[in-house]
Amino acid sequence: MEIPKEKIEQKNIVSKKHKLIKYKILLLLITFFVIGILVSIIIEDYQRRQEIKNNSLQDSIVNEVPLSEYDHDEFHGWGKPVIYLYPQEKREIYVKLDFNGEFIATYPDYDYIINGWEVTAYPDGKIINHADNKEYSYLFWEGKNYNKMDYDFSKGFVIEGKNTVEFLQEKLEKLGLTPKEYNEFIVYWYPKMKDNKYNYVYFAGREYADTAVLNINPEPDSILRVFMVFKSLEEKIKVEPQELKSFERKGFAVVEWGGTEIK
Repeated sequence: MEIPKEKIEQKNIVSKKHKLIKYKILLLLITFFVIGILVSIIIEDYQRRQEIKNNSLQDSIVNEVPLSEYDHDEFHGWGKPVIYLYPQEKREIYVKLDFNGEFIATYPDYDYIINGWEVTAYPDGKIINHADNKEYSYLFWEGKNYNKMDYDFSKGFVIEGKNTVEFLQEKLEKLGLTPKEYNEFIVYWYPKMKDNKYNYVYFAGREYADTAVLNINPEPDSILRVFMVFKSLEEKIKVEPQELKSFERKGFAVVEWGGTEIK
């Protein structure tokens, strides 16, 4: 029996419609698949950019990341502590440094046989080192500390790099350094701080003194140890201003200054 031509044409039309629907569904699935891949790539790229941004912000210590959350074990290098001796009259003095670490440099040389320096000191600060019989202005040392330092990074000062000199002149004088002493301090530290956008500055107290213990014989009547901790900042942060106490020189006075930069 011959199938009517109309039915054949109708069947072909239905078949074409079914094929067209299948193609549309297939195209739709492919479109969804491609969109899914693109969305996944966009999300992954966004997450990567956010991670880079967050890492950059952490490195710069912006407002959201307080200094107190940083790993203090990284802050080990102690730069140029210098020790001035001011007896009231010419005296023979022995200076020993109990330091839990290793010396990087000393000047004059630290005498490991006597574990210290033996010097003749004068009221004007001049020192004659017994080991080489040469004259020095102070005892100098640098070291790498093995102890974990627990600085109070919730306090301190944040200053612009360009204002470093004025800041240090004011604060160091308040702490008790003479113009000669704080000028020598500034000459050493200013080049390391002036080009930073901002500097966070904290003056350590017992954290430093208890780690690098000075034993001096005869015992001084007054001793001042100034140790500055600083870090370069790209953004200004808020910290509670540190209260600084003034130092009164009495009798045989010993003065030390030094510092460390947090990397």
